[in-house]
Amino acid sequence: MANPPTVETVSSSADKAKLGAAAVLVVASIAAFYVLGKQDLWWRVGALLLLMAAAVALFFTSEAGKQLIGFGRDSLREVKKVVWPTRKEALQMTGYVFAFVFLMALYLWITDKTLEWLLYDLILGWQR
Repeated sequence: MANPPTVETVSSSADKAKLGAAAVLVVASIAAFYVLGKQDLWWRVGALLLLMAAAVALFFTSEAGKQLIGFGRDSLREVKKVVWPTRKEALQMTGYVFAFVFLMALYLWITDKTLEWLLYDLILGWQR
């Protein structure tokens, strides 16, 4: 089996600057929310959302953001390939799970009571 090719990511200084600026915008959005504490709530939330949106937009222009978008597209493509169960199949499997859980709980309860009876009543002779 052939080894898959290794992927090297080259991060340019422009990408680093974009990521740094996006981080600064996130911090600035939080700071603006608290600095505008005496303003109306709509101004505070507006400033927060506007600066956060600018940070997200700046992040998506960087190489890391483009890779994240590509990953999302690949994930959606894979989800479309999934064969989802019908309602009947889903209900049957759910029923099997509930039945198994009930039987396991019953088994553990019987085991617990048997060990309790053996240990406390027969071996130790304690009266409850």
